Amino acid sequence: MRRPFVALALLSALGACASPGLRPAPPVALADDASEELEAGPSVVAATLLYLPNRVFDLLDLVRLRLRVGPGFGAGVRATELADVTLGGWATAFVGLRGPRGETRVPWPFGFETYAGAELSILDLSTEESGPGPGYGAAEIGLGLHLLLIGADVGVEPLELLDLLAGLALFDPAGDDF
Repeated sequence: MRRPFVALALLSALGACASPGLRPAPPVALADDASEELEAGPSVVAATLLYLPNRVFDLLDLVRLRLRVGPGFGAGVRATELADVTLGGWATAFVGLRGPRGETRVPWPFGFETYAGAELSILDLSTEESGPGPGYGAAEIGLGLHLLLIGADVGVEPLELLDLLAGLALFDPAGDDF
């Protein structure tokens, strides 16, 4: 008894979808001018509105200053990506300045980070899970220490100074502006 009712309801629904008022609109082709504008990048209005936030983020990209809380033990020293040493493991929550973003995203001043292993220059025997968490810049100079439940990570990325100065003239060599 229910089957004819269900079949009738399905047929009614299909008929309603076929009615002219519920059909999806056909795709709209962009005019050549509009597609060129999309490929050209942000508009003058968007670039003007985002100028100040982008410069603030470029300034924040210069420095890493994070406090970590959670279990772990380890230490690391960086004098560029080619001259770094890290040994230990931790699973922590952190708060503070993240350092270089490396991509277009908001640098939230908090997050989670998990690290375990050893790293010596380009030899990396570690596992790191930090999602959009802190990544180190190629020329970053800094150090980190984690003892039992508390740790800190500090650093400076000199290449971000070039990105900040170029950003003042609306160039973005790091590719991290909005």
